[in-house]
Amino acid sequence: MHGSHADFLARIQMGLGFYYLLLAALNWGGALLMWREGARPYFKLGELTVTNIAVWLFVGGAFLILAPVAMMGSPPEFSEGIKHVINELSGPVTLTVGSLAGMAVLYFFRGWWTRPPIAWALLNLSLFLMGLAVTDANFFEIVGKPDNVPIVGLVFLLGFFTWVATRQAVINDDRRKQGLPPIEKTNDEKVLVWPDLVYTEMICMVALTALMLVWAIALQAPLEEPASSVKTPNPSKAPWYFLGLQEMLVYYDPWYAGVVLPSIVVFGLMAIPFLDFNKAGNGYYTIEERKFSYIVFQIGFFELWIVLIILGTFLRGPNWNFFGPFEYWDAHKVLAQNNVDLSQYFWGDWLGRGMPKAPSGSGAGMEFLYILYRESPGIILTLLYLIVLPPILAATVFRSFFVKMGLIRYMIMSNLLLLMASLPLKMVLRWTVNLKYIISIPEYFLNF
Repeated sequence: MHGSHADFLARIQMGLGFYYLLLAALNWGGALLMWREGARPYFKLGELTVTNIAVWLFVGGAFLILAPVAMMGSPPEFSEGIKHVINELSGPVTLTVGSLAGMAVLYFFRGWWTRPPIAWALLNLSLFLMGLAVTDANFFEIVGKPDNVPIVGLVFLLGFFTWVATRQAVINDDRRKQGLPPIEKTNDEKVLVWPDLVYTEMICMVALTALMLVWAIALQAPLEEPASSVKTPNPSKAPWYFLGLQEMLVYYDPWYAGVVLPSIVVFGLMAIPFLDFNKAGNGYYTIEERKFSYIVFQIGFFELWIVLIILGTFLRGPNWNFFGPFEYWDAHKVLAQNNVDLSQYFWGDWLGRGMPKAPSGSGAGMEFLYILYRESPGIILTLLYLIVLPPILAATVFRSFFVKMGLIRYMIMSNLLLLMASLPLKMVLRWTVNLKYIISIPEYFLNF
């Protein structure tokens, strides 16, 4: 970013002030809604009993105070020390492992964070942290880019709809423990297409049209100069919905990341009706009755797609290097990485000898056998992973699944799960020990 920090704050101070005014209005609107619905839960603060309505009125007042402070060019900010810590914690390994740990926490404590007051508090906290973060010029340069603004909105929308679905599932699971049917089965009221559905759709269409008009006026279209083969963008990124695929291309050969993996995803989705033996949860939200399916979906969708999109959008910078959220995207940043295949590790680093190579003048068959011998560590490891591991799991962790599904359905499911798990494993191995390929046969364009 060019110019001083004070110049940058002067450029965003009015927008940031209105942002805090909006947060104040949201909290006051929430308090008003609680009051109208008669929902007055309370909690103890020492000897003082405080209602949620009073809390959100107070929070709205705090945001109202922050609004003029921000408009005068002195908004609250993260300290440089906190920014440095966040940059260090935003590495790919920490983000991947941390997101898995965070999903586990959300799963086990879903009854707590799905409570409306807690969810509203978490939303306020995330929006306040966003207000602190945008005061950094480097962070604002990323999230304020017209291409990335919709993705920031999608992240918050994804969090909201995940909360709605999880909240409904938690309520239904509690009702099931009480011997009551799910909420979806207690409402037999008919909703007519006309006028109920069409009227609602018309209102949404008008509201979204108005929103798009304001959006088009407020944000410049993300158009760049005409394409040129001698000057390409750095970094050159795919559209956001392909960023997960582009990220996979870093760790696998194009034939596997661009053809095989997407085909496996499509095949896996088609195989769900064939593999699913649990008929519970048909037409209503539940987690307790479909724990395995829920966990697999959450990991597959959030960890193997959403996290990859976030990585590609906000953390991948020039030369496809990783940058922290508050780090300047320096096009001259160079990271020396010596990516090594598993066979090189095995024969060179571990055994201290050269790579097996066919004698000069050998025929094609002998050369092929030497290639297999050279890559035997990776081939054996892959066969153990895909062929030997499923029976071990069938005898231990997935024993009940094997009994209910049978051999064929179980092997299809287990191999799909193992292939899904291979992506984060391969990513972490690349980031930690610079492992490039487990099987590397460039002679036949076969790398895995």
